[in-house]
This record gives sequence, structure tokens and C-alpha cells, in this order.
Amino acid sequence: MKTYFANILFALPVISGLLFAGCKKDNELNTNLKAVSRLTAPVDDKYIKLQPATSASVSFEWDQARAEDGSLVLYEVVFDKADGDFSNPLATIASDGGGVQNKLTLSHKDLNSIAGKAGIAALATGKLKWTVNASKGYNILRAEESRTIEVERPNGFAEIPVDVYLTGEATESGTDLSKAIKMKSTTAGVFEIYTSLKAGTYRFTDRNAGTPTAYSIDGSVLKEGGESTQSGSTKVYRLRLDFNNVVATVTEITNIGLWFAPENKVIYNLAYAGNSTWQFQNQVISFHQESWGRDERYKFRVDVAGADGTPGTEWFGSSNADNNRPTATTPLSFWELKPVINNDQYNYCYKFSADVDNKACDVKVYFSPDKNYTHEVIVR
Repeated sequence: MKTYFANILFALPVISGLLFAGCKKDNELNTNLKAVSRLTAPVDDKYIKLQPATSASVSFEWDQARAEDGSLVLYEVVFDKADGDFSNPLATIASDGGGVQNKLTLSHKDLNSIAGKAGIAALATGKLKWTVNASKGYNILRAEESRTIEVERPNGFAEIPVDVYLTGEATESGTDLSKAIKMKSTTAGVFEIYTSLKAGTYRFTDRNAGTPTAYSIDGSVLKEGGESTQSGSTKVYRLRLDFNNVVATVTEITNIGLWFAPENKVIYNLAYAGNSTWQFQNQVISFHQESWGRDERYKFRVDVAGADGTPGTEWFGSSNADNNRPTATTPLSFWELKPVINNDQYNYCYKFSADVDNKACDVKVYFSPDKNYTHEVIVR
């Protein structure tokens, strides 16, 4: 019996050593792999006309890399200038599926950004080099080949800002960047603001803190850097910036009038009150007597002048061709201002509430950039 237990005690260290050695071997990470041997798409020197304002994309594809232990390999596509060696790449992007798939779907917008980093100017054509890194653990291997694509950039910025602010001595907020006025985003890459400008300089920025990227207007062209200048007396403008097409549109707002449909004319003009707001105060509004009842329809006529001084007229009214009189339960969307393209005397008008008739009222129009354009009627 003693000999039996002695043998067991003698065998335990040996067994433990074997088990430890087995566990240690199983836990070691095998990072051995073979690099991607072939890139498959797009073909070398493929020409791509970039359209970043659309949903267009490019598919980069390659043969799979092989891990020695048959486990998962991760991929990233590396972009560089045509004469680069990938030691300081322009961009490194994980493949589809979080880096798992041997394919990368890249939008024209992102490619346009990479092309800009490569120094390819707007409207110019240039080449980008690309390859694929495969990785297993800490082992990263570059593909055995690289390819180039030739891209033509559109007339736009490589990086379109998410937000745009207006600042400068000519503006209502002055030169304090933290108080810069945020412009309204109307569609992707397009921003606008209704505001006054006095004599002085102004600029647009992508942030209201730190060291932002600045933009300015040169005629009808939107460009990076610099400042714009307002000369002469203070005027009210709609400034519209289209970063997709590098276009700036400066429209002077010469007047906004309350246009009364039954009389087919403006009955009161609204004065600019600052902060993107127009108003008149304490004016009597009387509905028009018709054979069928009292007519209370109205909308707004906006008189404008282009950059060359050419006068024009714009109309803002309801989103509905016809409306009922508003009540206390009418949603706020009823008063929102919508551009009226096919204007006529009666359609797309608002209606005053019943308590407005023959009362002194204040009317305020808000082209505020931080909310939907709207207006209100206040009975005194």
C-alpha cells in the first residue's frame, strides 16, 4: 500500500508538468499568415469621375490572405499618393464587415476627401495608389502588389463641413468667434442665413471655437480661406453657400410685405428687427367683406435684388393650397413659411384666426437659422 501511494506521489509532478506544457502550447497565439497575393478590383489605373453629392461608391476587392492555423484574418485598405510608399499613408480604412471581408465599399465622398489630401485640386485629375494590409494578431503583412486609380474631382470641397458659422466685424454678432451665428443647413452641403451686414469684413467657419477652417465669398465663388468685405450702408441679405458646387449666392432682401389676398396687394411692410426677424406692430387688420362672408387669406411677398442689382420677387406661404382658420389647437406647423413657386392670388395662403378681424396686431416673420422658418400674429 505504501509503495502504491509513493508511486502516485512520484507521478503527480510529471503529470502536472505535462498538463502545464499542454496548456501553454494550446494558449500560444499562432500569428503566421501569408499576405494577400492579388488585388482583383478595380483594375489598375481605373478612371473614376467622382460624384460625392450622390450615393455612388467604388468596390475594392482582393484575394483572401491565409492564416497558418486557419483562423480569422483582418484587412484594411491603405491609400497613398501615386509616388508614395505607404509609410505615411493618406488613409487606412478597415474592410467591410468590420475588417473581416476581403472587400471595401468606399463612397465617392470619402474618395474625394482622400483625393483632396493627396493634393488633387477641384476639377483636376490625379492618381491614388492603394494596397491591402492583412493582419493576424500583431503580425501585419502588406499585399504583394499595389494598384492605382485615376480620379477626377468635382468642383467642390473635399471636406464639406457639418456646421457653418458667420462671424466678423460686419456681422450682427461681431468678431467674437464664440458668438458666431450658426447658419441653417437646408440640404446636404448647402447652408443659408438671413441677416444684416454693415461695412467691414466677415467670414464663414466650420466651428465657433479653437482654430476653425475659414471660407469666404469671391464674387459668386465660395473658397477656402480669406475674408469677404461689405462696403457702404447696412443691408439685409440672404447668404447661401453651396459647398457641393463651390457656389455662393448673395441676395439682398429689400422688403417683406404682408400680402392680403382679397385686396391683391401688400397692406403692411415689415421692418427688419435684427436676428433674422421682420415685424410690424400695432396695425389694424380688417377682413374683406365678400358676398359669402369675411375673407382673411394672406401670405408674404419678399422683394429681392441679386448681386448685380436685378430686382425680383419671392413668395412665402402655406404648404397647403387651402386652409381653415386656425384655432387654439392648430399645430405650430400651420404658420411655417414655405416657398410658393406657382403663385396666384388665393392659393397657398394662410388664414387669420377669427379674433384678428378689426383688431390691432403685431406680425413677426422669423427666418431664424436654428428652427423652421415661421411667423406669428399677435392680437393686442
